[in-house]
Amino acid sequence: MLAEKLKHKHIILASGSPRRQLFFKELGLEYTIQLKPVDEVFPEHLKKSEITDYLAQLKAAAFKSLNDNEVVITSDTIVWFNEKALNKPVDRAQALQMISSLSGNTHEVITSVCFTTNTDQITIHDTTEVTFKELSEEEITYYIDNFQPYDKAGGYGIQEWFGYIAVHKLKGSYFNVMGLPTHKVYETLIHIADS
Repeated sequence: MLAEKLKHKHIILASGSPRRQLFFKELGLEYTIQLKPVDEVFPEHLKKSEITDYLAQLKAAAFKSLNDNEVVITSDTIVWFNEKALNKPVDRAQALQMISSLSGNTHEVITSVCFTTNTDQITIHDTTEVTFKELSEEEITYYIDNFQPYDKAGGYGIQEWFGYIAVHKLKGSYFNVMGLPTHKVYETLIHIADS
């Protein structure tokens, strides 16, 4: 249905995330992937969705000129905990520290998605509250050593073994925690198709 509505648009997904690419495929959309190098640094005064909005728009700014039918989609996800953003861990020690700090606590996962055409830009965001059980050191090290925490904000993937055993409570969109608020993306693309 959405693909039919967008048949005159060329969707450019500017994301290397296999999870986001799968979401677009499962929404029935045809798209091409274009990645542009961006230094993902944000002003220190920004908080929560201000950070992800800023970074999603920063990634969109790398696309200098667009054709009439092109829609560039950029996004960013952070984990927000103790008044600071947790991005992707750079090494095992940082992954261990991140997940240990989230153990037994509630954090927010915030994703922004920016839709850019040659005449307009729409940025949406969504927030999900995630509560972890108290995790043992054995559980945390098992996850880090057997899965891939390094390409995920906060150092974990909710769709993996860790999500099955660690997530005690969830308030909001599950898919947003995976990196894309699919319900809001769908609504925005319908709006773009109809406008």
